[in-house]
Amino acid sequence: MIEAVIDLTLFSMLVVTAVAIVRVQRLFAVVMLAGVFSLLSALLFVTLDAVDVAFTEAAVGAGISTVLLLGTLALTSRTEKISTHSPLIPLFVVTVTGAAIIYGTLDMPNFGASDSPAQLGVAAEYLARSPQDIDIPNVVTAILASYRGFDTLGETAVVFTAGVGVLMLISGLKGRRRREDEIEDEQEQGADS
Repeated sequence: MIEAVIDLTLFSMLVVTAVAIVRVQRLFAVVMLAGVFSLLSALLFVTLDAVDVAFTEAAVGAGISTVLLLGTLALTSRTEKISTHSPLIPLFVVTVTGAAIIYGTLDMPNFGASDSPAQLGVAAEYLARSPQDIDIPNVVTAILASYRGFDTLGETAVVFTAGVGVLMLISGLKGRRRREDEIEDEQEQGADS
């Protein structure tokens, strides 16, 4: 009973945070609320015994994404600009894309069907051996931590490499911005004299 109350409370807080993100005009507040949303999602995953997903959400969603959004915010204005164009074309594109995605899901097997391709591979063996091989209550965590450890390590290396690339891009942008500011200062001093 208490678990249901905690889940419902966290989910309600997620909904309130999402509504606040949509309604707030100050971009700094939006970035902070996005970080809060990610932390609430991570807490919800913990209550569902998906600790690996919670850890990833906390690290990527609340950590790195918030830092990158704050870095982007330093390069843009502080408030959301009012749109001057009609939203009809973007609305049309989103509608067509959504319809294509829904059409693509019509060929998917039924949810939980035992004859689906995902169930016919090694999944049955993983599910059967997991309780004996690893004493972890969450099957997903057990599979990712043991049977697919090298795959998870490879994914971590890819995310790390992407993070280093973003940091290199941001550091080069700061230097370019400083040079542009120095050129503007020199031009202003030349105009003053």
